[in-house]
Amino acid sequence: MAETVTAGSPAGATTDGAIQVGHPRDARVSAAPSYDVADFPVPHGREEEWRFTPLERLRGLHDGTAVADGGVKVEVAAPEGVTVETVGRDDARLGKAGKPVDRVAAQAYSSFEKAGVVSIPKDMVLAEPVRITVHGEGGTAYGHQVVEVGAFAEAVVVIDHTGDATLAANVEYLIGDGAKLTVVSVQDWDDKAVHVAQHTALVGRDATFKSVIVTFGGDLVRLHPRVIYGAPGGEAELFGLYFTDKGQHQEHRLFIDHDTPHCRSNVAYKGALQGDGAHAVWIGDVLIRAEAEGTDTYELNRNLVLTDGARVDSVPNLEIETGEIVGAGHASATGRFDDEQLFYLMARGIPEGEARRLVVRGFFGELIQQIGLPDLEERLMAKIDAELEASV
Repeated sequence: MAETVTAGSPAGATTDGAIQVGHPRDARVSAAPSYDVADFPVPHGREEEWRFTPLERLRGLHDGTAVADGGVKVEVAAPEGVTVETVGRDDARLGKAGKPVDRVAAQAYSSFEKAGVVSIPKDMVLAEPVRITVHGEGGTAYGHQVVEVGAFAEAVVVIDHTGDATLAANVEYLIGDGAKLTVVSVQDWDDKAVHVAQHTALVGRDATFKSVIVTFGGDLVRLHPRVIYGAPGGEAELFGLYFTDKGQHQEHRLFIDHDTPHCRSNVAYKGALQGDGAHAVWIGDVLIRAEAEGTDTYELNRNLVLTDGARVDSVPNLEIETGEIVGAGHASATGRFDDEQLFYLMARGIPEGEARRLVVRGFFGELIQQIGLPDLEERLMAKIDAELEASV
């Protein structure tokens, strides 16, 4: 993977306030988490974690036949005071958030040559976001990115994926005690791209993590956001939106591991689908372990089917091993346009096509607003409008 960074000086092996934690066993996967690809059997599609994924479209990322013959250009623009590095495989921060939990993630971890590390120092509050641009230049590539936020620091990071590639990657977020990190990951790939990635956040004491994942492009995109709490008081908000077009497979598999007392999580993902063969998969797994008293969690997935021929698989899972919790719940809904909303708008002189666009924009609007960056919000709404032109 070719990498270009704008600035940076070497940092220490850890940032003040970073937390240490073990790697709890995830009972939802067929093999124990591991950095070694040999510890994972080649999936055949009948495993729980692979049953919705068209393995033949992974181009060998899952079975070891994919050869790293391509390039992905990574550019980082960061405010002054942020350290941006390209490091070797022996850097102590790599793998600190958590181990790979499936074969593709392990293949990515075993195959990358250089990793990117962005470090926000302790107590620093960034006025401008860190922007990481990942541009595919064809072929197959493996990548690794770490975002490290020191204690009581506050930052927004945007990771923007464009171009054409077959990319397997791991992304780690290390959030120190009392820190606040918002990450916006945009998948705006060309039509033929394949992107499979595990995102793992390690949340410190009284720290706050917000993730906004936006998926538009690509032939196949399969993302696996994971949250682990390193100490009590951590909060995680995971928002996402996806617009699945004809022939696309977009899969988002979330896992929040509440193994620490008095932590909170909230999940809200929304998707729209159109065209023959459009397939969206959303898996929301929340595990509240016996020791996680005082947990408060909720997860929601909603899908809007715009045309015939599209398919949604939405599976919210909630496992509770203790009764000493604040609250826990989940919900999933899939449907077509609300006829009453359309009638209301059309009765006020709005043409049907424009009324449908307004309904979809409203459907996604509350999640887009979670980003908090006007230029990016405008770009994403324009992308949604462009997608809608094909169906309404």
